[in-house]
Amino acid sequence: MIGRRTGTVVVAGVLGLAGCGVDGGGGGDGEAKGRTSAVGAPADRSPSVTPSPSPSPSPSASASASVGPSAVPVTGPDQKLATMTVTGGFAGVHRTVILRGDGTAYTSEKGEPVVRSVGADRFRELLTLLGDPALAEVPSFTRDMSARDLFQYTLTFGGRTVVTDRSGDEPALDRLIAALSELLPQN
Repeated sequence: MIGRRTGTVVVAGVLGLAGCGVDGGGGGDGEAKGRTSAVGAPADRSPSVTPSPSPSPSPSASASASVGPSAVPVTGPDQKLATMTVTGGFAGVHRTVILRGDGTAYTSEKGEPVVRSVGADRFRELLTLLGDPALAEVPSFTRDMSARDLFQYTLTFGGRTVVTDRSGDEPALDRLIAALSELLPQN
């Protein structure tokens, strides 16, 4: 798994090799003075590369590009799109939400189950949050072991499980947790 900075360097390197500037310029005008290539050599000293008429991005470049999230596909009404369990805290919380492919959310708090419709707009929003490419960069385990009485969030989505106490800086994960938390029973 590559980090955000490594992904940026990979994209910059690919763009540099293709003769494009990282700043979006370099549209083939031949004026590369003042820019540097990915390896630090001035761009006007590197060999000229002519891009093909319709270049297809490499897998690493397309995965790291800053493309907005797209909704995850729904394969059936029984599909579990995301599961989040919140545990811990001083009072011993144990709350669960399961987002299903039919647009319903199964929620429970200490064993009291409730199934309700999420609503079309909220469901689309959740699918888009789940499709955020930044979630692929989130570590599987992030906890501040010295902190006490923090909630622990265990999320399963996209074939992986993430455990966090939200002590790390993970904006995509925080948005997903906030949206799923709105589905939980309110005390």
